Amino acid sequence: MFAFLLVIHALIAATLVTVILMQKSEGGGLGMGGSPSGLMSARGAADFLSRATAVLATAFVGFSILLAVLAATRGAPAIDTSLARTPATQAPITAPAPAPVPSDNAAAPAPAQPVDNSAVPLAR
Repeated sequence: MFAFLLVIHALIAATLVTVILMQKSEGGGLGMGGSPSGLMSARGAADFLSRATAVLATAFVGFSILLAVLAATRGAPAIDTSLARTPATQAPITAPAPAPVPSDNAAAPAPAQPVDNSAVPLAR
C-alpha cells in the first residue's frame, strides 16, 4: 500500500512539474508559444493549466501529508540494530613515562638517530 501511494505521489510530482513548465511565462515560457490557433485558445489553455496546477499542487500536498502519517505509524517502534557495529575494545591510554632529568654529573644524551624512510617513495 505504501509503495503504491509512493508511486502515485511521484507521478503527481512529475505531472505537476510538466504542467508548470508548459505554462506561458512573461518571457515566453517553454510551451504554448506561437500561434493562438489550435485545439484551445490561448486564454482557455491558460485557464486549464492554472486549474490543473492548483489541483495537482493540492493533490501533491495531500499525498505528502498522507505518506508522512503512514510512515510515522507504520509499525516499526524499535530501532533496527541489525547493521550496528560493535565498538572495538581498546587498551586504556596511559601517559608516557616522564623523561629522566639529567644531573650535572651525567653525560649528555646521544643525539636522536634519523628515521629510516626507505619505504616511502620520493617524488621526482
